[in-house]
Amino acid sequence: MNKGTVKFYNEFKGFGFIKDANSGKEYYVNASGLKDSIKENDQVTFELEEGKKGLNAVNVKLV
Repeated sequence: MNKGTVKFYNEFKGFGFIKDANSGKEYYVNASGLKDSIKENDQVTFELEEGKKGLNAVNVKLV
């Protein structure tokens, strides 16, 4: 399980980005990968899954 911070999330469009706490990399997150509602600056845990354009954050939960 990775930990990170929601850098950007648009709830109307249903996507955003999460910055990994360890690597500093940013990962795309889609509303379909959320377990909890998120907003900018929330602390979250997530898993990574290969998507069409690289790794995506899935199973995103608030800490």
